[in-house]
Amino acid sequence: MIEAPTQEPRELDGIDGVSVEFVSRRFATRRGPVQALDGMSLHAATREIVAVVGPSGCGKTTLLELICGLQRPDSGTVRSAPAAMMPQTDLLLPWLGALDNAALALRARGVKRTAARALAAPWIERFGLGGFEETRPASLSGGMRQRVSFLRSMLAGKPVLALDEPFAALDAITRAEMQTWLQRVLVDEPRTVVLVTHDVEEAVVLGDRVVVMSPRPGRAMMEVEVGLARPRRRTDREVVALREQVYTALGVTG
Repeated sequence: MIEAPTQEPRELDGIDGVSVEFVSRRFATRRGPVQALDGMSLHAATREIVAVVGPSGCGKTTLLELICGLQRPDSGTVRSAPAAMMPQTDLLLPWLGALDNAALALRARGVKRTAARALAAPWIERFGLGGFEETRPASLSGGMRQRVSFLRSMLAGKPVLALDEPFAALDAITRAEMQTWLQRVLVDEPRTVVLVTHDVEEAVVLGDRVVVMSPRPGRAMMEVEVGLARPRRRTDREVVALREQVYTALGVTG
């Protein structure tokens, strides 16, 4: 049996970190109460990328919504700098082009449309979307849609990003390309990131640490320090070794 981490909680670095302390969250359903989280703890220092893996239904999305202030815990404490959440579905508006979809984050902050477009425009090129400013989501590839969605999250101006399976809907090749791309983006524009993923390799490739959650009710069973220089590839020997360590914690063998 893998025991929960016993290390002392990490101090919040300035105002840009995340601290989740012994949080529990319950929901009422037609079939009775469901305990999503039970004593969940997680800490992310400024500009640290913490990847979270665990079985389906263990409360990973609930954890992100608590960090973003979209839910409140029943017990325990959540402290976080302002956070923007990027859900698994890109939620782009089909009648807007890529530039206007990205600029929605600025519009939500009260910036007028013309000014928001002007502020977002330089980022479009940096995110590999040059020439597609007026292209609507239906005509963008899956990878491009996710870049627009991620840019919108960045333009929200929050120091913490909560990413919920951002590449889950992509094919394997595009997903690997997006992982490489995201590593570069976060070097140039660092943020504190809590990344939820079902892809263990993705967690090791992108994360500074990997937190392994138990089946529902979710809690932290194990933390794996990655400690590898970037960029990382799935085929790197160290990545493969850490991947196997996480799989073992999840009870996946063979």
